[in-house]
Amino acid sequence: MDRKTKRLLLLVVSCSLTGVILGGTSSWAESNLCLQAETVTSDCLTQDPINKTIQGMSTGLLAGAGAACGAAWNARHED
Repeated sequence: MDRKTKRLLLLVVSCSLTGVILGGTSSWAESNLCLQAETVTSDCLTQDPINKTIQGMSTGLLAGAGAACGAAWNARHED
């Protein structure tokens, strides 16, 4: 692997990992806030917090990878 490919791979991995962490954390916090609300809705009770967290993590993964690819594309075309 050449140097540019390694840098791109590192960018995609780091942005994806950040997206997974942020997405999972925000989904978990949202689930906890939903359960601690004064009026708990039936939608809140039927959602599994673990599944909601996994959904947030997968969304964060895609968002992070997309952001990294967009940043790499933008940097490539500025040169």
